[in-house]
Amino acid sequence: MISVIQKWGSFVRFSHTVFALPFALAAMLVAAREHRGWPGWQTFGLILAAMVCARTCAMAFNRIVDRKFDALNPRTKNRHLPAGQISLVSALLLCALSGAGLITSSWLLNSLCFYLSPVALTMVCFYSLTKRFTDYTHVFLGIALALAPIGAWLAVKGSNVSPLEIFQMTTLAAAVILWLVGFDIIYALQDYEFDRSHGLRSLVVAWGPQNALTAAFLAHMIMCGLLFGFGLLCHFRLAYLVGWLIMLICLVLEHWIARRRSLNWINIAFFRLNALVGIIFLVVVAAEVIFQGGFKLR
Repeated sequence: MISVIQKWGSFVRFSHTVFALPFALAAMLVAAREHRGWPGWQTFGLILAAMVCARTCAMAFNRIVDRKFDALNPRTKNRHLPAGQISLVSALLLCALSGAGLITSSWLLNSLCFYLSPVALTMVCFYSLTKRFTDYTHVFLGIALALAPIGAWLAVKGSNVSPLEIFQMTTLAAAVILWLVGFDIIYALQDYEFDRSHGLRSLVVAWGPQNALTAAFLAHMIMCGLLFGFGLLCHFRLAYLVGWLIMLICLVLEHWIARRRSLNWINIAFFRLNALVGIIFLVVVAAEVIFQGGFKLR
């Protein structure tokens, strides 16, 4: 049983849920700020269920539509579908069930989330097709990931959001988009030669690795500016500022690794450092919300 769970978890890269989930939970905390960040067990559980279902559906769809390219790529040829470890029918069933899980969770949250759930489902799956027709596939993936904090915020507040909250929400979403654009460009370096020879598009293929890395660095620096602005909009203080500085250091280190080390280090830059960025963001937002701004500069 455990081996089956591990196989399916590996198929959808469940461990990568750490990218979207911290920003979603941070948005939930800010939306429920009047209650020290806690929206109640039911809302919290449904947000988790919706996030997991959305990402599982997106990753299953990605593996399904990319299975032929995965079979040709030396880096991905041993993935579950090309290697025959999971059948196409089983993958399609997982994709459909997880999509239904997202819609059901949204229905149980509130009517606004329910009405928007098909839009979110379409967006998180659509990005998997974009590498076939646009160089800006990273942006579409960023938008898909940015739906997580927006969805969590609306899960708590429904349609009862103020203009300030809309501004806070969109600022955070824009930061997530740029964060994703930056680190997805770095990740795409691994497949530069394969993508170029097989007609798959990305900014790395269109601009070349060095120019794309420069764009990624700029995206991350603007992202840091937006996160700083988000902290100001939320009236966060010392804890957030310290966390923001650590996140900035992590991103600079990520780009140093991408430029100075071999491609074998890409997974370190991609997974560990970006996972750390998300976790730090969640921790400092939680600290500010739970302690209600009790951390002050003296």
